[in-house]
Amino acid sequence: MALVERIEEQEAVGDDGYRRIRTDIVFGRLRPGHKLRLDGLKEDYGVSVSTLREILNRLAAEGFVLAEGRRGFEVAPISVENLKELAELRLLLESHAMGVSFAHADVEWEGRVVSAHHKLASTERLMETGLGELEQWKRYDGEFHQALISNCGSRTLMETHALVFDKYFRYQMVAFSYRGSEPAAQHKALLESALKRDVATATATLRAHVNNCVEHALATAALR
Repeated sequence: MALVERIEEQEAVGDDGYRRIRTDIVFGRLRPGHKLRLDGLKEDYGVSVSTLREILNRLAAEGFVLAEGRRGFEVAPISVENLKELAELRLLLESHAMGVSFAHADVEWEGRVVSAHHKLASTERLMETGLGELEQWKRYDGEFHQALISNCGSRTLMETHALVFDKYFRYQMVAFSYRGSEPAAQHKALLESALKRDVATATATLRAHVNNCVEHALATAALR
């Protein structure tokens, strides 16, 4: 195998390992405070120790992992303070980006929003019956909120929002449970506000949506 092909193969393995470990952290399969021992990860994810170090340092830069020098790595802990900070940051980013997107709305944007909501609403109905899949729900939830801000005109804002959304979503997996009809109704209200270009109602609905999640988390044992 040529050198270039070997490098490309190693990069592909590294990217796959990064996505898998990040997903397992976001979905709480790797719990907050869990020690990330390289030998064990090597077996679980089929990635070399050197590549694992690169992956974990990358995740540390994103805030999902703590790098502890000679003591190694661990999954970033959760706290009430961090959840509140993430909630406020998400509200700040998403509210601003929605306002810009609504102002620049067009038919293509409307199509993205309606399509994303249709998939999310279908998944939420399944979640209420106990038949839905968490990963599908998370993906469609993220796609809907990203669709709402997709006409903001800033790739950096979109990427920053996506990162904050995933860090916030980790709390949903660790400290929240699926809350049934309330978030589904709020998503529908967000859709209706978007189609009416009603920024004020959308912003108020989003704040209620996020704050309700935070209140629900604070009532669970996971953050006590």
